Amino acid sequence: MGRPAPGPAAGGPEAPRATPDAAADRAPRSGTRRTCDLLLRGGTLVDGTGAPRREADIAVAGGRVTVLPPGGRYEAAEVVDATGQIVTPGFIDVHTHSDALAVPRQDGAAHAEVEELRLAPLLQGVTTEISGNCGTSLFPALPERLPGLAEHLRVTFGLGPIRPAEDFDAFAAGQDPALRRTHIASLVGHGTLRAGVMGFEDRPPTADELGAMCALLDRALTRGAAGLSTGLIYPPGGYAGTEEIVALAEVAARHGKPYVTHLRDEMSQVESALEEALEIARRSGAPLQVSHHKTAGRHAWGATLRTLPRLERARAEGVDVLCDVYPYTAGSTVLHALLPPWANEGGVGALLARLRLPEVRDRIRTSIAQGVEGWENTVGNGGWDLIAVAAAPTHPGAEGHRIADLAAAAGADPVDYVCDLLLAEGGEVTIISHSMREDDVRRVLTSPLAMIGSDGVPKPGRPHPRWAGSFARVLGHYGRDEGLLSLESAVHKMTGLPARRFALTGRGTVHDGAHADLVVLDPDAVRDTATFDRPLLAPEGIGTVVVAGRIAVRAGRPTEERAGVVVRVR
Repeated sequence: MGRPAPGPAAGGPEAPRATPDAAADRAPRSGTRRTCDLLLRGGTLVDGTGAPRREADIAVAGGRVTVLPPGGRYEAAEVVDATGQIVTPGFIDVHTHSDALAVPRQDGAAHAEVEELRLAPLLQGVTTEISGNCGTSLFPALPERLPGLAEHLRVTFGLGPIRPAEDFDAFAAGQDPALRRTHIASLVGHGTLRAGVMGFEDRPPTADELGAMCALLDRALTRGAAGLSTGLIYPPGGYAGTEEIVALAEVAARHGKPYVTHLRDEMSQVESALEEALEIARRSGAPLQVSHHKTAGRHAWGATLRTLPRLERARAEGVDVLCDVYPYTAGSTVLHALLPPWANEGGVGALLARLRLPEVRDRIRTSIAQGVEGWENTVGNGGWDLIAVAAAPTHPGAEGHRIADLAAAAGADPVDYVCDLLLAEGGEVTIISHSMREDDVRRVLTSPLAMIGSDGVPKPGRPHPRWAGSFARVLGHYGRDEGLLSLESAVHKMTGLPARRFALTGRGTVHDGAHADLVVLDPDAVRDTATFDRPLLAPEGIGTVVVAGRIAVRAGRPTEERAGVVVRVR
């Protein structure tokens, strides 16, 4: 029997029910005023299930919600007048790379720009982030492999030296409550897991190594990790074959948690890469989440006309598959991921050593021109003129400029320019790739299978504006202005749908007993303002954000509250 498409037609996620005793405790006694910590009064509730909006007051007490009839007599320590505003659940960003933003820097440095990066999701209404995506998380690893992971994580997250965590508990303990503006959950990144057992070698694991990976994954999922992610264009995850991933996804399936994948190719071979992901889901039994679904590069433009119906057919055949999407035609990643897989074997140190050799640079040029079997080849599918530098810590003048232009200005071949820049930055360069087409983005946004995830890469420099603008852009530009989505549908894609997919109990819908993560917004004013030139500009129209019952954003400005916690998915 086929699975119903998620969303309002399927009834939305089932809200956890309050126990009778708890409901009785919240019920007002006849003739008395109800008291609470916070009251959102006079607003229109869009509750995250996809149901039609309705008038309601929202009371918050002890970090939990009670939905009240409008206009009642209630007393509260603080009242927010939400008249003419929309009240929604806090938004859930299902795809972030914010794993290390609330980890204290090992060098002791504190940077205002990093705090601005921490604030960006909160100011657009995000109250929960899911990290550990695209195969990279801060954990887990065998103790003897931890030192070898440090360079990989430094280059990936771009926030200075980062100490890897041995397991999920160590990851959770490493999140500093004084820095946590939002809640965070984490997937287990397959690339980290693989490097944490067998390093950065391009080979299949031995039986013992695969067993060790499965054991570390099982432990992390037991302790509260949200699922398993792969990033199959990135080293070392891309060195894995399908069989290895099936074995690991079977572990996730036993926990009822999803397999979340950055496909092996999102460009010319996107359809075959999608088939691999569906095969892994069918064979393992794990729910499948296709990350930031796109068909990028000139050879794949328009392919969403085939990939989205393929996902619909897979659901009808019994595969629990969903996807996420960000509302932009440009992506962002690390620069070294644009190089062929053989160049990255052995990790960051081995890569940098190779890049000094002229014969290696010649081989890179040949690989880009001719392709390598199984490699996405972003540059070959587009060109260096579509790739801009987003972050290069010691070369800020390069940020915001296309690599083709930078190389021409330097009188250098683009590959030589890229190799020299990577060497100068110790491998730590982030790029933006202008590789998608607007009609493909719109198709994915409107699919009933798609939820919203920023794919934010929060690094100093000129990061992609999706980190500060995705949710407001969906609500304002695509929802209100372009009419692609109703407000109820857009909010459902940001709240109830992701909460159900990742089993975030008590989050994602506004109902009695839910966690008090809430947003108050002006539906006529909400819009993104972040641009590629000014990527961290805060959105307009997001007035109040409540995290764990405490006002974290008031009148569009952050307060001093740090109420975010590490969410364990059980």
